[in-house]
This record gives sequence, structure tokens and C-alpha cells, in this order.
Amino acid sequence: MKKILIIQTASLGDVILATPLIEKLHHFFPKAKIDFLVKNGSETLLRNHPYLRHLLVWDKSEKKYKNLLELLRFVREEKYDLVVNTQRFASTGILTALSGASYTTGFRKNPFSLFFTRRIEHKISADENGPHEIERNQKLVEPFTDSRLFKPRLYPSKHDDAKVSQYKTRQYITLSPGSLWFTKAFPEEKWTDFVRRIDSDLMVYFLGSEKEKTIIERIIKNSGHANSLNLAGKLTLLESAALMRNAKMNYTNDSAPMHLASAMNAPVAAVFCSTVPAFGFGPLSDISFIIETDEVLKCRPCGLHGKKSCPEKHFRCANRIDVKKLLSCLKN
Repeated sequence: MKKILIIQTASLGDVILATPLIEKLHHFFPKAKIDFLVKNGSETLLRNHPYLRHLLVWDKSEKKYKNLLELLRFVREEKYDLVVNTQRFASTGILTALSGASYTTGFRKNPFSLFFTRRIEHKISADENGPHEIERNQKLVEPFTDSRLFKPRLYPSKHDDAKVSQYKTRQYITLSPGSLWFTKAFPEEKWTDFVRRIDSDLMVYFLGSEKEKTIIERIIKNSGHANSLNLAGKLTLLESAALMRNAKMNYTNDSAPMHLASAMNAPVAAVFCSTVPAFGFGPLSDISFIIETDEVLKCRPCGLHGKKSCPEKHFRCANRIDVKKLLSCLKN
């Protein structure tokens, strides 16, 4: 294996959960040139990665398929020995099938997997003994590596560390209250209640995109926690990861920040509302806590991904979570 391409153009969390493939393939083929294809917006995660040669970016915002065609031309010219497709969508399936690579591997659910060299099942269920996504991904390369599991890893630069060093002069936690989906987000009033109960001397750094700025301002104001700082929209992804690394605890939803913490092996407490960890997307840090309701709900999980609103109109999977569970994570 001299030239390898890994494909993951889905969400930020999916990209992070594909990084063990970089670690594993570099371990077994240390001289191989490894490239990684992401969608626009995710490239900052892998910037300056020590094991990557090229970071390919598929711009889906404008002229999506014209840009995909240009990527295909580049991929064919590279003549990869191996293309690893971690997605189950037709667009990347076409790219893989037509890549001209000596060996292609992906999941059977991809509509074009029939044309891959190797295809395997991608099994997701609510069974607690089900595999994690990093296990499913690494099964794709198991025939020419081994069955050992490598964990996600990101590489903040010295500049990233320097940017957040000013926030590390005292003990702190981070809190990332946002999510793309309503049913994956712990309610604002619950976060507010939690922050209100935190020791007033403990610094709380709120993380998120510019979109979360307003909700965070409300949480800070209504909680009355003076030692709180809204960093939403002010830090890059890798700067946020660098800040998470030294936190006493990182509080997240079932969302990208949880995976950021895992990639830094930073302590994390992840709140699961409508989704369940058994799907295989839970935290992977050595110190990690899963927070969910104790109530048995027939409607939970209501789907693999989050929804824009609670189908049952009560949102008990979130509202019935006692904030004392979040506080207990600080005592361990």
C-alpha cells in the first residue's frame, strides 16, 4: 500500500470517528501516502495532521456534482492502491467505484458497493452489545491489518494551544449545549439549572458555533453563574479540542463536541436524549460518563438521528433526566 484514500464527507462527528483509520493505516504502512476526503467545513479538523499528505475537500455548497466530477478526475490520476469509503451514500460510492484504485472497500449499504473489491455489513441496532462506529470502520481494513482497535485522534497545533492557554490559569469545565437536532439537545432550562448548581469558583467555558451564542448568553444570565464565559464562535474546532484536553470535565450532547473530547482523550459527560449509546456513537475517552433518563420509554430511541421536534410532544427522554447526574460527574 503506497497510496491510500479515506473518504468521509458527512458530519464533523463522522469525520472524527474515521480518524482511527488514519492511525491504523499509518501504523501498518508507515511509508504510505495517505489522503483524506471531507466536505467543505470539515477540513479544519484535519489541518496539519502529521500522517496525511493531501486533504481533499468536496465543496457541496455550489455546483456540488461538478465539483464531485473534478474530484473524480483527481482521484483517478492519483492511481491509489487503496480507497476506503466509510459512507453509505451513492455519490461517494460512484467516486469509489470509478476511482481506478487497485483495491476498494466500503459498506454493503452503499448503492454502488457491488463494484467495490470488498464490502461488509454496517450493522446498527439498539442492542447494548452492538459495535461502535470505529469498530465498523476498522472492519473495512481488517484483512490487511489486524483486529486491534485504534481510537480517534486529532492534532491541535502549537498555535491552537497558545490561543487557549489564557483560559487554563484556573480549574475549569467546558459546556457545549448545542446540537443540529432538537431531540438530541438537552433543554436550555436543564443546562441553566445545572450551571446554577455548579460551585461558583469553578470556571465554565461555553463552546459552540456562532449559532449557539444567543442560547448560551441566556443560560449564563439565567443561571447567575458569574465565572462563565461564552466562547461560541470565537474558537476553531482544534482550538476547542485543545481547551477540552485539560478540562476537569467536558459536558456535551450526543453531538460533535463529544467526539472532539474523545479525540483528545479528555474527560467527557455526554447527555443522550432521543438517541442511545448502543447505536455505536458514544464517548471513547478513558474517563467518560453517559447521562440518560432512568425511565423506560417505548418511544426511545425514536430514530438513529435526531428530529426537529419530539414525535410524542412530551420530550420525556430529556425532561426526565435529573441534573444531579451531571453534577455527580464532577465528584469522581
